[in-house]
Amino acid sequence: MTMTSTKIKNQDNILAEHKKLIQRPNPAAQHTNGIFQRYEHPIITAGHIPIHWRYDLNPETNPFGLERIGVNAAFNAGAIKWKDKYVLAVRVEGWDRKSFFAFAESDNGIDNFHFWDTPLCLPQTSEPDVNAYDMRLTLHEDGYVYGIFCTERKDPNSPDGDTSAAIANAGIIRSKDMLNWERLPDLISNSQQQRNVTIHPEFVNGKYAIYTRPQDGFIETGSGGGIGLGFVSDMAHPEVKDEVILNPKAYHTVYELKNGQGPSPIKTEEGWLHLAHGVRNTAAGYRYVLYMFMTALDDVTRVIHQPGGYLMAPIDEEMVGDVGNVLFSNGWIADEDGKVFIYYASSDTRMHVATSTLPVLIDYCKNTPKDKLHTNGSVENILGLIEKNKGLY
Repeated sequence: MTMTSTKIKNQDNILAEHKKLIQRPNPAAQHTNGIFQRYEHPIITAGHIPIHWRYDLNPETNPFGLERIGVNAAFNAGAIKWKDKYVLAVRVEGWDRKSFFAFAESDNGIDNFHFWDTPLCLPQTSEPDVNAYDMRLTLHEDGYVYGIFCTERKDPNSPDGDTSAAIANAGIIRSKDMLNWERLPDLISNSQQQRNVTIHPEFVNGKYAIYTRPQDGFIETGSGGGIGLGFVSDMAHPEVKDEVILNPKAYHTVYELKNGQGPSPIKTEEGWLHLAHGVRNTAAGYRYVLYMFMTALDDVTRVIHQPGGYLMAPIDEEMVGDVGNVLFSNGWIADEDGKVFIYYASSDTRMHVATSTLPVLIDYCKNTPKDKLHTNGSVENILGLIEKNKGLY
């Protein structure tokens, strides 16, 4: 075929639409409950993925202008403030179902996110990752940025013909410049499987503290479950010792079926702020929401405040996607002025941001009634508020 153009078919339109999406302003949504502020648009979608990752732009080899490598979703991003930029480690899932990590940055943390030139090619252990996803990014007191993610491999003990059984564990990389990454051994623990693992940003009694979610199976927590905390002496040999459950799942709550730590906690003058996800079952399948709790500064295993119910749940378009009715967060950033950027994904499809402040989140955790775990307890909380409000409405 003889080509008369130096561009693939519709290249100008493809690039123009992509630029328009990247540069779209993201105004605050009209409604707020005072706890956090949502924004009108997702901050990252499959459409934000760079054109040169998806299209062969050579008209000689792509005369019809076809998308060669498709992207299904961009979600579940870790987050860090790096060189005054808001940087996300986005989980990008291709049409081939494989996920990988790609860094995107923004000047203001709310819109105009653009990807670095290439995705991350993960360093491998002797047993390569079949899939990798949901990275938490944490700048630790030891000077390294740790990226802890879920590494998935086929279960070697699965029956013949079973091509879906898998084993999940925590993969670990670290860097001092966010460009050159060292792969450490996968997490060693007593649990058959581990998910939702991240590192506490400070040493605890001279050791690394690791948040875990021990479970019996790839999906089901079984006899495990709950947010755990264990200690590691040397991240070059990351074996968790003295693992305890600091935030267990509980019957008829938003974290009845399972729960897991989101990003690493944020230190405040009144305690450590934690963001987590909780899962319950419904007739339509699992429902994932976000909730919060606080632990003590002098004892990171002691929960000092836990509001009842959820902080955030999926609404409107957030409820629709590859896995509907899901909110998930593994990244947040607290600025020096106390503003907090909560990065969350909806329905395993796209990324959003919500903003709040440290004083507001502390107030929310301290003064929201706790879950009394029975129906009359919920009414008692309302009656108490009604009594307090007498003469004020």
